[in-house]
Amino acid sequence: MNLAQFYPWQVDTAKAWLTQRERFAHAWLIHGPEGVGKLNFSLAAAASLLCTDAREGIACGKCQSCHWFSLGNHMDFRLVLPDALSDKLGLSTEDSSKDKTTETKLSNEIRIEQVRQLEDFMGLTTHQGGLRVVVLGPAEALNTASANAILKVLEEPNQNTVFLLYTHAPQKLLPTIISRCRRLPLTIPERAVAQAWLQAQGVNQAELWLAAAAGAPLRALESSDSPLEPLAYWLQAFVEELVQRRMPDLDSYVARLEKVANAQWIDSLQRLCIDLNLLHYSLPLRFFPSLEALLQGLATQVNPVKLAELQEYLKGQQRLANHPLNAKLFIQSTLQRVVLSCLAKK
Repeated sequence: MNLAQFYPWQVDTAKAWLTQRERFAHAWLIHGPEGVGKLNFSLAAAASLLCTDAREGIACGKCQSCHWFSLGNHMDFRLVLPDALSDKLGLSTEDSSKDKTTETKLSNEIRIEQVRQLEDFMGLTTHQGGLRVVVLGPAEALNTASANAILKVLEEPNQNTVFLLYTHAPQKLLPTIISRCRRLPLTIPERAVAQAWLQAQGVNQAELWLAAAAGAPLRALESSDSPLEPLAYWLQAFVEELVQRRMPDLDSYVARLEKVANAQWIDSLQRLCIDLNLLHYSLPLRFFPSLEALLQGLATQVNPVKLAELQEYLKGQQRLANHPLNAKLFIQSTLQRVVLSCLAKK
């Protein structure tokens, strides 16, 4: 891996945090909204903690330790991610020796075998006589067995070991894991900073992408480069049909949305409902400014009671997003409920 560097909106937080080594905890829970760069922050922090010539707490990028880290073979560092995520990101993990030729579907969970391998790592003497660092996440990917195993490790910490656990959803973690960690929140960056960064990445209309991503820069960047970006892929056409009070061809939308993770398209519908609710009460919309004219027309038609009921319904569907349900029926029933709620008479 290349030596991770903090994003512009992370630098001040990192300096303030990393320069307090005398009060540094053995385990940290780094949490915040998805798309603000928690994994990148954790990797950059690990490099900084291992650096032998850190400046204001941040890795120098030039010492031998930084060189080892950038090559992905630092003896005092371990990265624990779900197999599917490490494969997607092309990152070397503690399980990089695993046979990649297997046709078995890569797991989205952190397996107990991955945590057990940390026990051997913890028993080694540190290579440079300094810290050893473990980055693990997203922590909500721990299953019951691996969560209990990491809890045991956190309860009996080895000297000079720092755990950096990152999570999108602290509420999904065992309370006992949370209690063993100090918390470090990473928040949505200031809009001007995020927008400038997106523009530097070559993103056109950065403000629109940032709005659709609720201010999360990495999510905005990913959407801007994705053929499955919701507005162009399906949502704008769907809204246009609702404005015309026409029943959409649900089979067509089901076929499209089967290619998108349930949590993502449900999230788009939830944001759509929020914007409709804001416009209904003459407030500025938040997520889809490019749809304002269409949504303004739809907001005047929507029954506010039905809209409130729809928002609660979508919360329930979001909780079911990762369950092994019949995908087509799940998408069709959800879209049908949205259509009926939006076309209901006041």
